[in-house]
Amino acid sequence: MADTDPQSAQDLPQFAENLLLQLQENFQALTEKLTLRMEEMGERIDDLEKHVTDLMAQAGIENTNENLMH
Repeated sequence: MADTDPQSAQDLPQFAENLLLQLQENFQALTEKLTLRMEEMGERIDDLEKHVTDLMAQAGIENTNENLMH
């Protein structure tokens, strides 16, 4: 980072702008990654709930959806 450090007071605004742009890009990438992982987790939870419901139905337990909510 020493190469990108401002060399003078005149360089400081450009340095700050570049730093903010890098932070914005990193934040956007992290936001996208977190959103994708949350969507994947939601799909896995839905699949798990379906499998549990199917197993409960096979076991002959009534009101499977109601039992899952409690």
